[in-house]
Amino acid sequence: MRARGPVLLRTARSLTANPCDAEDLLQTALTKTYLAWERIEDHRALDGYVRRALLNTRTSQWRKRRVDEFACDELPEPAPDEGPDPAEAQAVRDAMWKAVLRLPARQRAMVVLRYYEDLSEVRTAEVLGVSVGTVKSAVSRALVKLREDPQLAADVLGGPGDGDAPLPGDGTASGAGTLAVAGTAGRDGELAAA
Repeated sequence: MRARGPVLLRTARSLTANPCDAEDLLQTALTKTYLAWERIEDHRALDGYVRRALLNTRTSQWRKRRVDEFACDELPEPAPDEGPDPAEAQAVRDAMWKAVLRLPARQRAMVVLRYYEDLSEVRTAEVLGVSVGTVKSAVSRALVKLREDPQLAADVLGGPGDGDAPLPGDGTASGAGTLAVAGTAGRDGELAAA
């Protein structure tokens, strides 16, 4: 049997999809063959007997398998996803990135390093060769520009792009609306629009 083991295992693997299941199937078939050893008349035809045991055991396992699906009158529908819409989240990220690209180069570099690359103020200052105070003030001014960017407000909130009409939740009847831009990075390291 040891010499025929790899051949029988190949046969078992052809009957199952999983190699571990094939090994279990072969072991079960060999156990059945051992228990029936006295009834086997021609021991030269042992290969055929084990192959038949493999096939019968696999057929028996298939018949006994647990069926998790059953017929019903009404099709079950999955519960609606309560989370945020990924397409809307991507649209907000795209709008935010376009607004960041409209910032002056120095402010853009500091915002990108600080929020997109998630560097500390000290590390951002080291990378750009400026003081920490410069990073703080430039990032603060950049965030103000992002909050007041009418195009960003229009892209994110779906409002007008000219800033003349009020934005939802801004509490003004007229005048430029503002967009709240979080001062911390989101989960993916990007600025988050609130």
